[in-house]
Amino acid sequence: MDDPKGQSLPPYNRHNPRLAMLLSVVPGLGQVYNRRYMKGILLFVIMASFLLVFGNFLNIGYWGIVTLGTLQGVDDSRVLLIQGIVSIILTVFGLGVYVFNLRDAKKEAERIRRGWRRSTLREGFKQSWDKGFPYLLVAPGFLMVVFVLMLPLFFMIALAFTNYNIYNAPPRFLLSWVGIKNFISIFSVPIWRKTFFSVLSWTVVWTIVATTLQIGTALFLAIIVNDKRIRFKKLIRTVLILPWAVPGFVSILTFAAMFNDQFGAINNQILSVFGLSIPWMSDPFWTKVAIIFIEVWLGTAFVFALFTGVLQSVSGDWYEAAEVDGASKWQKFRNITLPHVLFATAPLLIMQYTGNFNNFNLIYLFNQGGPPVRGQTAGSSDIVISWVYKLTFDTLNYNMAAVISIMLGIIVATVAFFQFRRTRSFKEGGKL
Repeated sequence: MDDPKGQSLPPYNRHNPRLAMLLSVVPGLGQVYNRRYMKGILLFVIMASFLLVFGNFLNIGYWGIVTLGTLQGVDDSRVLLIQGIVSIILTVFGLGVYVFNLRDAKKEAERIRRGWRRSTLREGFKQSWDKGFPYLLVAPGFLMVVFVLMLPLFFMIALAFTNYNIYNAPPRFLLSWVGIKNFISIFSVPIWRKTFFSVLSWTVVWTIVATTLQIGTALFLAIIVNDKRIRFKKLIRTVLILPWAVPGFVSILTFAAMFNDQFGAINNQILSVFGLSIPWMSDPFWTKVAIIFIEVWLGTAFVFALFTGVLQSVSGDWYEAAEVDGASKWQKFRNITLPHVLFATAPLLIMQYTGNFNNFNLIYLFNQGGPPVRGQTAGSSDIVISWVYKLTFDTLNYNMAAVISIMLGIIVATVAFFQFRRTRSFKEGGKL
């Protein structure tokens, strides 16, 4: 082979990267062309083993995810759906190894063409070990995430496009794909539309009111306790953090007993002195008031711990300089205290809002989302997550529960994403 000047090229310059990549259509053959025999054999064995071991599984999996079964009472659509999803995941892994095989052959051929000396078997093994060891450590955790987190998530998303409900439940019946019919039903069928907007509006109100009251109360208490004139600061902080130390479900069940309409301490020991008896469990309005109060009680301690730690890091010189400039207490709070606190805790506060949006424990343990509402599939105090729970385990409307879960996830992720991007701490940390 000659160059354009007619001179003979060195042997390594005759190596063809395109040919190496073309040969790698058969896994490992391109590496053999590059004289990396062990790597070529290993890649061929891996791909051949993959096809031999998973070939039949993939065949049934793709058939199952397309048809969801053909023999009623024999084929279980749920199993076929899961096998189909696993088949897709395995295919992605297989394609990843195959693409690596193609790219690796081409890159090594290009290095050889530039005069790169082929490493010995020992050197190649050492290089592979040095580069691959971190991936080897990450692999078990990555596989756990894929099959423990992503697989159920994909299964839930798939159910949203099927007719899986109490009247069409496998293995007695076969599932079928219905496209976006379930999503349309949320907004077109009266009972679903009414319930959805009622629950969603209450969820938003509950999240904003309860979390904002938590933050406001915690900030007020933190500022008071941080004041130089307050004595026994450690004792006061310990007492205020105690509600955080008690397990949440214990506090919720205790409050549920205290707010009971018939024998609760709130009505019998406190309000009875004033001749009052409030229907905390049977009236929708008072139920919502009660759970907001309980959430403020439960969440204030955590936010207080955040704020009190941040306030202790604010330099006293800033306040002294502000006093010299004639700033009022409100101006010092607005221009020094509040910006400093929000800058340090904004991501955690956003997580607090997100957590309350999905606060299943309080809603369900206090009153199971009740009292019930006529003409709706959710109770008057149900938020979206507790409504999904009822649809899944009480009424067995798996398809509609999956639809609502997807919509809930999109709402929470979108709001959290944009709120995170608006925080100064996120912008400065990411250099945006």
